[in-house]
Amino acid sequence: MSYLSRDDILKADDLKTEDVPVPEWGGTVRLKMLTGTERDAFEASMVETRGGKQKQNMTNFRARMIALCVIDGEGAKLFNAADVKLLGAKSSAALGRVFDKCQEMNGFSDSDVEELTEGFGDGPSEDSTSG
Repeated sequence: MSYLSRDDILKADDLKTEDVPVPEWGGTVRLKMLTGTERDAFEASMVETRGGKQKQNMTNFRARMIALCVIDGEGAKLFNAADVKLLGAKSSAALGRVFDKCQEMNGFSDSDVEELTEGFGDGPSEDSTSG
């Protein structure tokens, strides 16, 4: 049996792209797979720590992932962190379609999302106040 070498692995072109039609936006977007580092950062962004307590951060969840995945024809990201709020204001149908493809391409399952947000349902809601 032949095993991959370090160089084989590091040289492998494993970050695939896919084009997704988005009629609401009048065209097609190109998506890229996340790197391991990008996925880790995205997963870490789902948890906020304030006052020593952890809280689920689902704010613009879809837009945050889309901003990481949408690229131009040359492979450069179209969006930055400052664009996430603006992107989140776009059509939920369009965002849903693009997000679903991002999720599929990057191997995020519904159970992955549940696991990332596990244990946050038992605490106080965002609306509760402490005195």
